[in-house]
Amino acid sequence: MTIHHCHRFLPLDGSRREMLRKSATGFGAVALTGLLGEAKPTLAESESKPFAPKKTHFDAKARSIIFLYMDGGVSQVDSYDPKPRLDVENGKPFPTKIEPTQFNNIGNTLASPWKFQQYGDCGTPVSDLFPHTARHVDDMAVVRSMVSNFPEHTNANYFLHTGHGQQGRPGMGAWFGYGLGTECQDLPHYVILNGGLIPPGGLDNFGSGFLPASYQGSVFANSDPPVADIKRREATAALQRRKLDLIRQLDQQTLKRYDHDDQIESAITNYELAARMQLAVPELMDLVEETRQTQEAYGMFDEYKNTATFGRQCLIARRLVERGVRFIQLTCPGGNGDRWDQHGNLKDGHTKNARSVDQPIGALLADLKERGLLDSTLVLWSGEFGRTPFAQGSDGRDHNPFGFSLWLAGGGVKGGTIYGATDEFGYKVVENKVEIHDLHATMLHLFGMDHEKLTYRFSGRDMRLTDVHGHVIHDILS
Repeated sequence: MTIHHCHRFLPLDGSRREMLRKSATGFGAVALTGLLGEAKPTLAESESKPFAPKKTHFDAKARSIIFLYMDGGVSQVDSYDPKPRLDVENGKPFPTKIEPTQFNNIGNTLASPWKFQQYGDCGTPVSDLFPHTARHVDDMAVVRSMVSNFPEHTNANYFLHTGHGQQGRPGMGAWFGYGLGTECQDLPHYVILNGGLIPPGGLDNFGSGFLPASYQGSVFANSDPPVADIKRREATAALQRRKLDLIRQLDQQTLKRYDHDDQIESAITNYELAARMQLAVPELMDLVEETRQTQEAYGMFDEYKNTATFGRQCLIARRLVERGVRFIQLTCPGGNGDRWDQHGNLKDGHTKNARSVDQPIGALLADLKERGLLDSTLVLWSGEFGRTPFAQGSDGRDHNPFGFSLWLAGGGVKGGTIYGATDEFGYKVVENKVEIHDLHATMLHLFGMDHEKLTYRFSGRDMRLTDVHGHVIHDILS
């Protein structure tokens, strides 16, 4: 058929289905397939449907990732890296060389206010900050030898999230979507569940950078509705459908003029995904099918508001995994007046932050395992750096990029593992140093991707998440 328009637009030939297949290198056809209730795209169709699951370089262990982002930097010597030497030296001048710190109010050696106990069959020591999470150490690999290239929040966050210390690069989730596609066609492949604290550096931590805009993260707020403008404003679904058809037709005509344009193609993709999300998001967020026992396990009825907030996020994360969403990130709840960033009053601040997240994380790991999802879900717990073993002032800790801890669980990780070591003060890495690029390379490996082969041509070179760096940490893989 021929569609006639005013003289400002070019005539468009062919059927609507043909038009959709041609537009946005097939993105429109993917959308129409979902809207018409046809079968979800298969691996064989991924060539023509970019958001369908894509073929991996080798067999994958993980299918989804949940990134539990601990904003501000958890103290390694107060969480997963006990140092008895600090007890001996507590209150004394720090006995080794001190590197430049973020702030200059350097105090004496500071012992941990918390005791450590061994948990699980593996005997991994965990501080009393995390009694619920500690029950799952047999499923966790604790990495004690992480380092960062940046000592301040914004650049360290860009580095952790994008593999580059400056803004403008694609976030981890964008790379995962670009390389792997997604098994869920009704929700974004990259979802950020915002508990109230967006990391320093802002939304650029979750951006698409030089990748097409359709790969950027979608932030779900802790509110109703969680996504702005998710409710249909048109009187009927048919009216909305006609508006979308018109927008698509106009976009297609522009595409014919310019042959290929990432922004227009991404716009087509996002319009259609938004239409499907109008049904999928309310169903996702409605917890009517979850028993009260489950919700209590996650801490959703806790008198401490932040525990309830993070508990709901963790439960929603599990539901996103069940729906095939590829990359899910949780941010910490607001309301404490601080992140894990205690430059003063360490004991009170870390206690409140741990109370917010410990029970929900323990419940999430237990729930994933009980439902048979942990084996295919990689869970990452990390901040952007650690904290100093000496005080800032009298009762705080400054930023420490020279050695910190994180843990991974599920998704092909060797449980009950401790990897790497810091010195006797927990200050600097002395064994098996792990850089952020190594972490990214390992994560991609668990998803069946060779980090050196996952590239995107931009500005005259093949760009990748790990830049020209990165080694897979095979010792923590099962």
